[in-house]
Order: sequence, then C-alpha cells, then structure tokens
Amino acid sequence: MPVVSAARPRSLLVLAGVWLVLHLGCLFSPGLLDDVDSIYIEVAREMNLRHDYVTPYVDGIRFFDKPPLMYWMAAGSMRVFGPYDWAARLPLSLCVLGLFFAVYALGKRLFGERGGFYAALAMCTSLGPYLFTRFYIPDILNALWMTLGVHLFLIALDRVREHRSALIPMVWFAVVMALNLLTKGLIGIVFPIGFVVLYALLTRQVRALRRMHLLLSEAVFCIVALPWHLLAALRNPAIAMPAGMGLPARAGWFWFYVVNEHFQRFRGLRIPHDYGQLPIPLFWAMFVLWLMPWSVFLPAALTQYARVWRARPVETFKRKHAALALVLWAGMVLGFFTLSSRQEYYSLPALPALALMAGGVMAAAQSGDARARRSMLLWTKWLLLPACVLIATICGVLGAIAPSARAGTDVSEVLTSNPDQYNLALGHMHDLTARAMGFFRAPLLGVVLGMLIVGPLVLVLRRRGRDLQANLTMAAGMVIVLLSVHSGLARFYPIIGSKGLAKQVARVVQPADGVWLDGELTSGSTMLFYTRHPLVLVNGRVNGPWFGSFWPDAPPIFADEAALERAWAGPQRIFLLTYEENRVAGLSRFGPTHVFASSGGKLVLVNR
Repeated sequence: MPVVSAARPRSLLVLAGVWLVLHLGCLFSPGLLDDVDSIYIEVAREMNLRHDYVTPYVDGIRFFDKPPLMYWMAAGSMRVFGPYDWAARLPLSLCVLGLFFAVYALGKRLFGERGGFYAALAMCTSLGPYLFTRFYIPDILNALWMTLGVHLFLIALDRVREHRSALIPMVWFAVVMALNLLTKGLIGIVFPIGFVVLYALLTRQVRALRRMHLLLSEAVFCIVALPWHLLAALRNPAIAMPAGMGLPARAGWFWFYVVNEHFQRFRGLRIPHDYGQLPIPLFWAMFVLWLMPWSVFLPAALTQYARVWRARPVETFKRKHAALALVLWAGMVLGFFTLSSRQEYYSLPALPALALMAGGVMAAAQSGDARARRSMLLWTKWLLLPACVLIATICGVLGAIAPSARAGTDVSEVLTSNPDQYNLALGHMHDLTARAMGFFRAPLLGVVLGMLIVGPLVLVLRRRGRDLQANLTMAAGMVIVLLSVHSGLARFYPIIGSKGLAKQVARVVQPADGVWLDGELTSGSTMLFYTRHPLVLVNGRVNGPWFGSFWPDAPPIFADEAALERAWAGPQRIFLLTYEENRVAGLSRFGPTHVFASSGGKLVLVNR
C-alpha cells in the first residue's frame, strides 16, 4: 500500500489564505464583462425567473451552447443570496479553492506533503488560473474534475494491486466524470477515459480494469449525467430550419448541442463560427505561460524524470508512474487541442499536471536532492531572473514615462480599436497603447515590485540554500503581481463591461420603456443582467441567440435599422447602447436624441 503523508493544517491554512486574498477578496469587482461572462450568468438568472432548469434561455431565447452545471451553480447561489454578480461568481470561486485542495491531495500522494503543498501553491499564485477565473467560464472547473478523476483512478488502481475493493473510488470517479460532462460536454469524459486507457496500457495494468466495477460505475455515471440530456432533447425536439444557412432541414437541441457544438467545433466547422483560432505555436507557448513563474522549474522536473526512467525499476517504481501520469495528462490535453479548435484558456485542464511537476521537483530540492537543487538554481538564475528583470524594467519604464491621464479623460480615448481580435478571450489587449499606460501606473508599479521579489530576491534565497523561504517568497511576490493585475482589470473595465452604464439606466427605466443594443448580444450583454430589462438587438441576429431565434415562441427581440428609426420616432422611451458616435446625428432625424450616459467608448442615447 502506498504511504500517503498526512495533511498539515498549516499548509491548508496558507492555501486558504491565498485564496481568500486573491479570489474571495476580488469577488466583488469589477462588474461582469460583456460577452460570455454576463451571458452565462444571465442564463442562470433567467432559469430562476422561469423555474426551468432544463432549457437555458438568454433574453427569452433558447440558448443551447453549453451544458448546464455552471448555470445551475450560479442560479442556486443567486436563489440564496439574490441576483447579484458576486453571488453568481461565488460557487466558481469555491470550486477554485476545491481545485487547490485537490492538487494538494494528489501531490501529497505522488510526492509527499511538501510536494503537494508546493504544487497547490503554484496553482494558487500562477497567472492562468487567476486570469481565467476573472470571468465565468467552465475551464477551471474542468481542471478540478480532471484532477479529482486522475486521483480517484490512481487510488482505485492501488486498491486493485493490493487485492482490495476499488468500488468506492470508482463510484466517485463515475460521479466526477458525470459532473465534468455537465460542465464542459464530451471533453469531460474524453480526457478522463483517455487518461485511464493510456495509463493502463503504458503501465501494463489493463487487466486491473476488469476489477474496477466498470458496469456499476457506468450505471452511476448514467444516473447523474443522462437525465438532463434526455430532458433537454425531449423538450427541444427538431423543428424545420430555414434554407440557405448551412443548417439541416430539421434541427433541435441534439443537433446544435451534440453535433454542432462538439463534433463540428472540433473540426472548426461550427455554425455560426463565432470564435477565434489561436495559432498552434502561440497555444503551446501560452500553455507554459499560464503557470508562470513556476513553469521555469518544468525543465528541472523533466530532467529529473529522465533520470528516473534510466534508473533501476525496483528503486523508482512509484516515481516512474508519477512521472508518466503527469506527462500523459498534460500531453493528452495539449495534443487534443493542437488538433482541434483552440482558445487561450483551453489548456487550463492540464495546468494541475504542470503544477504537480513543479511541486515535485521543488520538494525534491528541499529534501536534499543535490541535482534537483542545482537545476532549480540554474533555471532561477538564467531564466526566472532575466524574465522578471525584463518585465520589471518594461513596466517601470512605462509607468514612469507615460503621461498622466487628465481629469475626466475616458480610457477609451487613449486606446486603439482592433475588432478583428475580439473573438479571442484576450483580444482587447491589442487595444493598449503607450499613452494608455498613464491609467495603469499604480498596477504597473505593483508588477515591478512583485517581479523584483520573484526574481532577484528569490535568487538570493536559493543561493543561500533557503528553499522553503525562496518558494514562499516567490508566492508572496506573485500575490502582489496578481493583485496588480486585478487593479489593472478594474481600470480597464469600462472597455470590456458596461455595469456603470447599465446601473444608470436601471435607476430610471420603467417597464414600458425599451432598452436596445446596437449590435449583437455579446457587445453589451451586461445591460441584460444589471437592468433586469429585455434587450432589443439592432442588427444583432447573429451568434449566441441566432439558433434559438428560429423557435416559434422566440420573442421579437431582433430589429433592423428601419425598426430602430420607427421606434425612435414613436411614443415609447428608448434607451440605446451604442459604440457609434454618429448615431447621435443619424437618429436626430427621427426624434429628439440625448446622450444619457457615456463610458468606455460607449454611449447610452435616449429619445425622451
């Protein structure tokens, strides 16, 4: 039986403390982002209003893009705490804490308590897990289920080798797989099953699978996963589709969610094609970037694994299998998305594997492995230090020379516009200019401080052989960096979110008024959540609500230019969110046009 070291309360308290500062402490700001962040949470809010937890709706339109677990989590929290953005975000934040503890538990099994602690600390304080929990997407939850799934399978495999029952871990493995399916779709079972099969083949333990209660596990999986899928298909059967749009003659939930959203997306043929495609070299680079700064220790970990595989099998059985599990896990995720459609954050399910690699080599160095310690010192000196000094220099220079923003200046006035990049998650980063850095002086200086701690100070500690202090100092420096990132995001928020404008409208809008959006839903979806008022989309029958708009019971939320002009001249008060300044002159021909509010390059116009 493998010896699993006991959890240390002090380690768990440190991880919880970092989570409290970085995640719970940043839960309340900034507001929801326009695009999927507010769309998914609005779907959850409308589930509560409709008391329908099977068919997702947004703005009254069927919305089949994603599975329901993320919606259910936000809806449940908002039923308890009210329809607030922080309440919707809270369950995901708690799952992030669960991910840190899950990485700790698996690392503790593979590398001892110290290795588990360092692996979880790397997940807590690296760039990607923090950055991609600033908006409500399922990929970090996918990483949690993958981590739990790998751990449960390894427990089951150990029990089979010891001639003990693997029933309990396999039942929980089935539950976790079902939750992953309800979180991310078919990927939720492709990765865990792929890992199980490949790991069993490569370690020559295929026969052990026969003793893992597979039929009972499959039954448990079906009990958890199938009801929603069956109900969604029955309640949204195929209906006639318009011709000339690339759609089948008849299509419903099954075609859009299963065929289109999974198999067509994998081939890059999804209809409509509303997402970007990250180049493969950039995807691979970001795969490592998201674990920075801890990913600088991955070469040391891989070097250690190479030594392990060259050693005698009897002495290194456990370490070989740990190395294989982590390399297989990370390589499988990376390989899959290399062949399919990919976004910046699609590699998140593999980050726990990278964090465990880094945690293992850090624990080995602190435990007296001289080669691991030399390797870590080498990579700290020649990679981490230059990278931190370079980043600190760039941020320091930009913070020092950028002109201060004049009072009353909107951040949009010093940015460029690159709409062709906005179908990527970080597309708005292309809008930044040197002039805009004056808005971000304090966050830039915070990054400078953090980088000087992570680089030079950590190197000094490592040279003195103080590995524990070096690792904790590195984490503390990254807490400063990530808080600075959060501060920068709050300053950039008017560009990527419209909470302030929506709140101003919400204070005066009446049920008889109209709230209109100039463009597709993703360009101003926060208006839906914060105004609690249906949106009419001008020239916006595209992407998200497009497919659902073909249902006969879809509300008339789509308008063209002629409809906008008629409404503007009519008796109803209309609030219009637009990015186009020329709308003021254009609509003035049909009725009074006043600028009600403006922020982030967006205007709210009103005709009364």
